[in-house]
Amino acid sequence: MASDPRTVPAVLDRIAQQLPDHDALIDADQRFTFAELRTAVHRTAAAMIALGVARGDRVAIWSPNTWHWVVGCLAVHHAGAVVVPLNTRYTADEAADILARTGAPLLVATGTFLGADRVAELPCDALPKLRHIVRVPVEDADEPTADIGHIQVLKWSDFVHGGAVIDAEMVAATAASVSGDDISDILFTSGTTGRSKGVLCAHRQSLAGSKAWAACGKVNSDDRYLCINPFFHNFGYKAGILACLQTGATLIPQLTFDPEQALRAVQEHRITVLPGPPTIYQTLLDHPARNHYDLGSLRFAVTGAATVPVVLIERMQSELDIDIVLTAYGLTESNGFGTMCRPEDDAVTVATTCGRPIADFELRIHSPDDAGAGEVVLRGPNVMLGYLDDPDATAEAIDSHGWLHTGDVGAVDAAGNLRITDRLKDMYICGGFNVYPAEVEQVLMRLDGVADVAVIGVPDERLGEVGKAFVVPRPGAVLDKPAVMAYARTRLANFKTPRSVEFIDVLPRNPGGKVVKPLLRERA
Repeated sequence: MASDPRTVPAVLDRIAQQLPDHDALIDADQRFTFAELRTAVHRTAAAMIALGVARGDRVAIWSPNTWHWVVGCLAVHHAGAVVVPLNTRYTADEAADILARTGAPLLVATGTFLGADRVAELPCDALPKLRHIVRVPVEDADEPTADIGHIQVLKWSDFVHGGAVIDAEMVAATAASVSGDDISDILFTSGTTGRSKGVLCAHRQSLAGSKAWAACGKVNSDDRYLCINPFFHNFGYKAGILACLQTGATLIPQLTFDPEQALRAVQEHRITVLPGPPTIYQTLLDHPARNHYDLGSLRFAVTGAATVPVVLIERMQSELDIDIVLTAYGLTESNGFGTMCRPEDDAVTVATTCGRPIADFELRIHSPDDAGAGEVVLRGPNVMLGYLDDPDATAEAIDSHGWLHTGDVGAVDAAGNLRITDRLKDMYICGGFNVYPAEVEQVLMRLDGVADVAVIGVPDERLGEVGKAFVVPRPGAVLDKPAVMAYARTRLANFKTPRSVEFIDVLPRNPGGKVVKPLLRERA
């Protein structure tokens, strides 16, 4: 058993001893009890060690929600390494940038997914430290295994079989050597400069945040959790995998969100916990087949990441008969958590605020007169350790008193509930994913014929917000809207790609040269 109880290996040991025969993970083609999950994780950790993965190495996972992600993630921790989740919507260039910056020697990646095989497009010459790719079967059981340049490519089954050369005691000893203060994961979030930043988080932090989140929803071993949120995101990884691991709840991942499949899963598995962005619930509520399924088992839902209409909360409570509906606020730099509503809060409080601090966070509104609206700042043991290889950005984000400056503007009501009123940054949220306009603008500026560009988020009924690009063409350039969007689509993940383009003679700028985006929002 791991000597430090504040580690993921120690938590898996405990739950496997307490609930060995309880369902831990149910996927379309595989089912694990907690004891079986522990065995699978140890075998997979042995396979990683056999490939040369050492303590402190970074292991990237670029795959959708399958049991392989869960087993692989936990195995990385048992090998003393660090999980680097990659967004499944990343292009090969976006993924390669993170693989290069983390120096990952091992990538666990899907085969063909949603009709694309981006792994085959990776620029191998730019990844000298990447030695192995393990292919996870998703759409094609015969996933490609041809080596790519200097990189050895393995099937999942062959990879796990290779761990037989590693003694079980070595895996146990490696897992036991992990400390709660060791880095458990690096999640990447874009900055306003357009370059992504890797957020360093310790085992103790990942566990403390997810435990507090689960406590607000009274999650326990009787719960069955349908995980629609992607595992590469804090919402799926920490509020999903790690929350279930600490409470004994059964995790049922969904590969991609399909509303009728989700309704069917709720009925079939008697789902009690169903978190997700507001669009998920809106889609389920309005689906024509909703009344064909028994959804009476639903007990707990958490949403956020966008403005939540009060009527949506009321419909979730009345039409879906969900007992506890909560909203929350957090950011990658705060380990994905920060504030959260409580079960006793009314629908208006849940819809219009983000609740009170959880996970030992302190909350303040940083304003010149210390009153009214201002920048939201958080402090506590679960603020990130810092940004990967970027001490200057870390010092800018976390001040000398330990306060994390979130870049969001908000206010706190008399009951202590946080209300986000604006953003200091220009980031917007598309379908639950953060989009940073500077990154999109940098891509569009490389398109021949573009003289200037600015991107903003505009309201969208289904996705919350989508990108709108204002493009200033160069004199004499021949550009059209489909060409601009097509250019972005081949270089950016789908959620970052603007959904509309408007050509404009000149961008409005202030005397300092900064684009005045409020004027563009008015125009939009």
